[in-house]
Amino acid sequence: NATEAVPVQGLVVCRRGWMGVCRNTLALLLYRQLLSSSLQATRALMVASILLGLVGMFVAVTGMKCMKCMEDDQVKKMRMAVFGGVIFIISGLAALVATSWYGNRVARAFYDPFTPVNTRFEFGSALFIGWAASSLAILGGSFLCCSCPRRETSYPPTRGYPKNASSTGKDYV
Repeated sequence: NATEAVPVQGLVVCRRGWMGVCRNTLALLLYRQLLSSSLQATRALMVASILLGLVGMFVAVTGMKCMKCMEDDQVKKMRMAVFGGVIFIISGLAALVATSWYGNRVARAFYDPFTPVNTRFEFGSALFIGWAASSLAILGGSFLCCSCPRRETSYPPTRGYPKNASSTGKDYV
């Protein structure tokens, strides 16, 4: 049973025989961090956000004025655009929650004195892209929701004041 040490980007991974068993504490910490339940929840939220964004895009496209789909009823068509906007807002909120949750986790681990220095993460470009994308999805969904059709009022039609024909102009108050 020969043991060989192979350096992998600052880690030393020990291989014993054909099994490739890793006994490095740092690698185990990284592996446990990848399997944590909060990270799995943020991944699930991001996947749900992406899928909701795709569904919202298809729904909003059917509600666009330039599409031939549902051309006979403009009110239903505009309601489809509004519904697509609501789906976009929900998608953006899911992405915002997932990105902020992971960002909070990174910040807490960074300032934790018990976290080893070589396992600390910093805010990367993916977090900023996630925050920007979720903000744009919420903003775009809000714009689609603003295209809501105006409702006709159920108030009775207004009547004008009756014109007095006998007025000669000398009736001053």
